[in-house]
Amino acid sequence: MSKVKNWQLGREMDYPYEDARPKRQLAYIFDTNKCIACQTCSVACKTTWTSGKGQESVFYNNVETKPYGFYPQAWDVKLHEKLGAGSWQDKEFKGKTIFEAAPAGERALGYLPEEDEYASPNIGEDVIAGEVNKGAFFQGIHKTWMFYLARICNHCTYPGCLSACPRKAIYKRPEDGIVLIDQSRCRGYRECVKACPYKKVYYNMVTRVSEKCIGCYPLIEKGEQPQCVKTCIGKIRLQGFLSKPGEEREDNPIDYLVHTRKVALPLYPQYGTEPNVYYIPPVHVPRDFLGQMFGPGVEQAIATYRSAPTDQKLLAAMLLFGNTPRTLHRFAAEKTDAVGYDADDKEAVRVPYTEPFFERDFFDKKRKVYRLNVT
Repeated sequence: MSKVKNWQLGREMDYPYEDARPKRQLAYIFDTNKCIACQTCSVACKTTWTSGKGQESVFYNNVETKPYGFYPQAWDVKLHEKLGAGSWQDKEFKGKTIFEAAPAGERALGYLPEEDEYASPNIGEDVIAGEVNKGAFFQGIHKTWMFYLARICNHCTYPGCLSACPRKAIYKRPEDGIVLIDQSRCRGYRECVKACPYKKVYYNMVTRVSEKCIGCYPLIEKGEQPQCVKTCIGKIRLQGFLSKPGEEREDNPIDYLVHTRKVALPLYPQYGTEPNVYYIPPVHVPRDFLGQMFGPGVEQAIATYRSAPTDQKLLAAMLLFGNTPRTLHRFAAEKTDAVGYDADDKEAVRVPYTEPFFERDFFDKKRKVYRLNVT
């Protein structure tokens, strides 16, 4: 084992290979507050990449309803039980990662899902925590809640799948950090499926090899955002490139939201893989639940997110979500517009800060009901 620096854990950790960060790292930000689980992303991904034989149960992209939705079933609960308790102290993780908790003779702690655990991709869909009483309305942190969690391969900095592959068939591209499988080398041992803590590597029963999300690299290489990002009708997604730790740029929208403003957080950072899909936490969910999902910083992230209407630069970064098919490398907060620039530093999108809207009364006296306004 080597010692590598994991900035999400706030410490060094054990990893089977030496630290070798890519020149730039593919990264995504998902705003959970805007996801409506329309599954447009799932359909777009599936029709593009997983419509072949043996791929019926393969979802490179899926949207789960938390707290009871999982694909495959109970994927995170089972791993939490194996890892045991951990804690955060001053944003440093005091516990074992999947690599540090690996059994003797293995490189990562994991489990291999049973075949029937892939049978219900929509299990727990729209199932809430608690019950809703007649006439109830929601305000602030809800006692009865749910939220949608869109999931793809995290293209981790320290991938569990890569570490476990005995054939060295999995590799991380040095130019953009995309994690890929060389299927000519794969022999279908499924060690990658077992070791991926997010269960985003799949075994194809027909071809007898593993496969996973490829980050839509043919689009990335043309300067375009992936299918799941471009087709998202809720505009919850932004794809770009995350700079190496210590080399962050405030004019890079991904760096700005992840490192500078810390409004977007990784999913289960305690696994130790340093995932590169970041989530803006839902504002209405109990903080204890969010803390175990996204680590420390949830309160700060939500407070910062809520300040966007009065924070011009933060608002500018947030307005870039879903408004251009191009990958943005730089942005600027101008007087009336948010402006995004592509790899050639050409203007790719311009979005006004304000648009006309109509506000309804929170309480409708005529119908005696409460209403929510979307502004």
